Amino acid sequence: MIRIKELKKSFKTEEVETLALNKVNLHVEDGEFVGIMGPSGCGKSTLLNIIGMLDNPTEGSYNFAGNEVAGLKESQRTQLRKGNLGFVFQSFNLIDELTVFENVELPLIYLKENKASRREKVMKVLERMKIAHREKHFPHQLSGGQQQRVAIARAVVTNPKLILADEPTGNLDSKNGLEVMNLLTELNQEGTTIVMVTHSDHDSHFAHRVVNLFDGQIVTESHNRALEARV
Repeated sequence: MIRIKELKKSFKTEEVETLALNKVNLHVEDGEFVGIMGPSGCGKSTLLNIIGMLDNPTEGSYNFAGNEVAGLKESQRTQLRKGNLGFVFQSFNLIDELTVFENVELPLIYLKENKASRREKVMKVLERMKIAHREKHFPHQLSGGQQQRVAIARAVVTNPKLILADEPTGNLDSKNGLEVMNLLTELNQEGTTIVMVTHSDHDSHFAHRVVNLFDGQIVTESHNRALEARV
């Protein structure tokens, strides 16, 4: 699914150029669950943004499902993202003015699905995430764990090929964090590919493979053989 080769990303100001990613090579297969770890400032979020087509690399190749992404215009990346990628963020990123139902419905509106289809798909995923009884509530009326369930529902309502999770349990207590990781594991077992950035050793054990970044480079990779055998 993902083929990244010799990827570089630099940020320039008038006085200095910072190399955030330096010759990164990474392959992610269909159905994998890959964790990305490393200290703050090592390039994890930059790499996730490029995988998520929110930014372009400075150099190198990024091929997603047979499509070369590096060098695409923003409008082209946006079009490729639709229906293919789902995002789960540490801060939930729900829209305060929209209800739970409306937040989850939003990606389907962008895909121009009709109202009846949207209703069916949203309620199905809300029921799966055990949050359907809150469909008319607003984000501020929910607990952190409930908000992250809504965020996951929004990420998966289009049945994407890939879910990108950025510290998905970072704002949750251990109980809610475990529930979120179990939900991501279930989605992965059903065939969804997941790439997750995390600082948590506990969360990293849910991944089939963990990639460690340091100073913009992949320095080590480790495999969870027991989990990989289930793929």
